[in-house]
Amino acid sequence: MTPRILLCAPASGTGKTTLTCALLRAMQRRGCKLAACKSGPDYIDPMFHEKVLGMPSTNLDLFFFSPATTRALLHRVSREADLTVIEGAMGYFDGIAMTEKASAYDLAVATETPAVLVLDGKGSALSLAAAVRGFTAFRSPNALRGVILNRVKPSLAARLGEMLQAETGLKLYGCLPEVPGSGFESRHLGLVTAGEIDNLQQKIDRLADAAEAYLDLDGLLALAQSAPEITDRLTLPEAGAPVRVAVARDEAFCFYYESSLDILRALGAELLSFSPLTDATLPEGAAALYLGGGYPELHGKDLAENTEMREAIRAAVLDGMPTVAECGGFLYLHRTLQEQGGHPWLMAGVVDAEGIPTGKLSHFGYVTLKAKTDSLLFRAGEEMPAHEFHYWDSTAPGSAFAAQKPLTSRGWETGYAAGTLYAGFPHFHFAAKPAAAARFLDAARHYAQKEGQV
Repeated sequence: MTPRILLCAPASGTGKTTLTCALLRAMQRRGCKLAACKSGPDYIDPMFHEKVLGMPSTNLDLFFFSPATTRALLHRVSREADLTVIEGAMGYFDGIAMTEKASAYDLAVATETPAVLVLDGKGSALSLAAAVRGFTAFRSPNALRGVILNRVKPSLAARLGEMLQAETGLKLYGCLPEVPGSGFESRHLGLVTAGEIDNLQQKIDRLADAAEAYLDLDGLLALAQSAPEITDRLTLPEAGAPVRVAVARDEAFCFYYESSLDILRALGAELLSFSPLTDATLPEGAAALYLGGGYPELHGKDLAENTEMREAIRAAVLDGMPTVAECGGFLYLHRTLQEQGGHPWLMAGVVDAEGIPTGKLSHFGYVTLKAKTDSLLFRAGEEMPAHEFHYWDSTAPGSAFAAQKPLTSRGWETGYAAGTLYAGFPHFHFAAKPAAAARFLDAARHYAQKEGQV
């Protein structure tokens, strides 16, 4: 069985991440085996899930993946769990281009997961029932099975719950009152990362205290157990010989889909973490390089002052080491990267361009990449679902791919591609095209042979 629930809300900013962490920690204290997932392409919320559970969270995204692949990823992460909690993205129905496609609603229906609507009940009464009725009647089928009230005193929540059940038929699964000093801070890409919050574990424990006191944990677990079994499984290319891949992981480079890295592991990769901020050399024996996204713009001075690493990465890429560089990793390959105040810090110098702040989202949301030529990951004409979200841009963003916004006419050129390189702002997930992961590792094995490593 794969017991599971999805926590959704009318909009962003209603406390889904806070509630998810509180519920996970409360259930963890009960001795439950847990798994966590996030609807959509977000990197930051899963970091909070991981801080609670001590294990990675999984992104489930119906733009990136087919329904079958999405269900397979959900099965893979939850197959040994007593409860899997999926945190929705944005509002319940908010998907691509003003549709419900790839929304939390779409995910709940595609995976047959019972959904619980998180409502900010502060300052409302009967109007809450009108909102809930709208959510239950708006689309069919509808997976909503209950409600949790946020920022509401328990005494009022009980009365509101009786009213909501009478007016809407949905069960109240309790409330989470305001817990002073337990909020999570935000910045330009959303919440700050979990590793940057002081006393995070104490905050989560205080939230869990409130969850144990005021949420219907038994009821939520019973609801999760009502979800049908998932039978879909991932189909991957045959694994090759082991090969080492250096993966940049520190405060500046922290945006990775762990389940995407799992595809690399399943195909034979040994992933070696290193820090462009503090390490002087790449990991020994590395035959490929993965520079993920993150916040290099906040660490420009430290990245620039680590001359040994900048030169080591430049030399490796120019020598033909297979390299994937997404968004922040792409900016690190630039000649310079400006900080918010305008100072240009030296970077690796592979891409003859400058990373510059724009003060706004340069590109935001899903895109489909279409390769113009054969390269490291893709063959000419192949498409790959991807995602962009960045406030920094490039004076030369590249033109190796045609990027097309879904369900609109908007598109642009982006990225760099060669026989040993993918570099650009778009992020992607290898489960969407496992053949790309296999090509990356095949190129790494070829490089290792050239360097006499095997």
